Parts: sequence; C-alpha cells; structure tokens
Amino acid sequence: MRIAERAKEVVEKEMEALKRARDRIGEEFEKAVLLLKDIEGKVVVTGMGKSGIIARKIASTLSSTGTPAVFLHPGEGGHGDVGVVSKGDALIAISNSGETEELLRILPPIKSMGIPIISITRTRNSSLGRLSDIVLETGVEEEACRLNLIPTSSTTATLAIGDAIAICLFELKGLTDRDFAFYHPSGSLGKRLLLKVSDIMHTGEEIPMVRIGTPMREVIIEMTKKGLGVTGVEDDDGRLVGVVTDGDLRRALNRGSPKLLDEPVDEYMTKNPKKVKKDMLVVSALRTMEDFKITSLFVYDDDPQRVVGIVHIHDILREGIR
Repeated sequence: MRIAERAKEVVEKEMEALKRARDRIGEEFEKAVLLLKDIEGKVVVTGMGKSGIIARKIASTLSSTGTPAVFLHPGEGGHGDVGVVSKGDALIAISNSGETEELLRILPPIKSMGIPIISITRTRNSSLGRLSDIVLETGVEEEACRLNLIPTSSTTATLAIGDAIAICLFELKGLTDRDFAFYHPSGSLGKRLLLKVSDIMHTGEEIPMVRIGTPMREVIIEMTKKGLGVTGVEDDDGRLVGVVTDGDLRRALNRGSPKLLDEPVDEYMTKNPKKVKKDMLVVSALRTMEDFKITSLFVYDDDPQRVVGIVHIHDILREGIR
C-alpha cells in the first residue's frame, strides 16, 4: 500500500462527504438555527460512541460562542441523566445510522416534555429521523474506510454541520469578537480583547521617576534600581515633562562629556514622552510601542500629565500577547 496515496484518498472521501452535507443545507437548516436562537433554555447535544465525541465538541463550540449547551450521554441518560433536560431547552441528537439504541431509548420521554428535537443523521428515513421535529441530513452513504465501518466521513460531515450551526447562531445574535473573548478570558484572544494596561502596569514605588534638575548620576541609580531601562522626569508640581532612556544614556556617554554625571537631567531628557491611558487595551499599547519603536509607556488616568503607572514591552510579552 502506498501510504501517502491512500491518505489522500481518505481525505478526498471526507471532502466529498462535506460537499454532500453542504448541498443538503437549506430550509430545514434555517429552521433549526432560528429555533435554537429563540429558545429560553439551553441546547442539549447527545450522541453515542464517535457521534458522542462529535456531540461534545458541538456543545463546547456552542457554549463558547454564546449559546449555552451541554452534552448528554445517551447511555447515562437512560439511567437518570435525562433529568438535565428542562422545559425551554432544545435537543440535538446525533446518529449517522439513526438507529442507535441508547439514543432512541431516551427520546420519547424528552419528546413528551415538549422539547424540540433536531437530529443530524444520514437520512430522515430512520427511526431518529421519524422522532425528530427537524432533520439535518448529512447524506453520507460511505465512510472513508474500505470496510465502510469506521466513522470517518460521517463524523466529519456532522462536525461541519455543528460548526455551521454555531457560527450562524453567533452572527445572528449580533455577537462580536469582544463577546467571544468574554467566553475565553484565559486564552490569547481573550487577553488581546480584554486585558487593559491597568491590569499589568507597574505602580507606586515601582515607577522610575526623578525630579527635574536631578543630577545624571542619580538618574542612572534610579534607572538601575527600577530595572525598566527608562525613567520619567517630573516638575515640582508632579507633572511628567520628560523621559530618559538607556539609549539616551549611551548616546550621552558616547559624546564623552566629562561632567555628565553632575549635569542635570534636563540636558538629556526627551520632552513630551509618549503616554497611554490606563484603560487602553494592552494590545493597543503594544501597537503604540511598535509604531514609535519604544519599549515603555507611562500611564495616566484622567490628567495626561500625572503618571499613575508604567508598562514595559516585557510585561506585555509575558502575557502572551504578540
């Protein structure tokens, strides 16, 4: 057997299954999505074996995109777990053959509760299809394995239909990337869309700062002590008027001034340093750093001249934001 060629055949079979499932999307699919959009409760997704694994994934995708959903194991459902289904819910039942015994056993009590049943199956002419209010046919007649036994093409098509349901619901509800981030607060996307400068900035004694007129030797001590490669310069009223970076120090040393250490910071600072407001998103602060080729930003609250913090590019990178 030529392994690479056989692998391509498997993928081709699954692509054909996806196209077959795609071509069957129509009025029934729209009815299913609109029904799920308007339910008062949650979506319960159930399936046995490999279909159960796909059902878990669909439930997870629905939940992460703003449609509350849970997975119900049909075997356990027959022994009490069907109690997870409540009035106002909807059920998505998955079985390629439509004849899965454990699944069919739990449908009558669920149906008696007035719960709408949406099935994803090969054909509506099955026991599952006949018990369902809405049938989403995959049309998959042949699996990718030569024995036509191993769930491959059918599970791929079912997963794609589940993804299509989740995405359509997400968009119909008018949700945005910020809503998606809300459901993923620990993920990189969540951080990009939710994490603010105030969440990671250095504050209080951690802020490197000297008064205007301070000798450069004390400036170097402050920069070394705070370890951020920069120090701000404030006037006698506590307003930020300048900044000195380690780059400024290197350039000053290269000029070879014999009085550098005794000269005031005023001679070497850069006026009007870049600042950001504390409620700015961290990803936007990173963009500002990249645009101006700097590694630190002073942070203000209401008054742009009064510093409440400082954020360094390393603080941002440690959060996994790129």
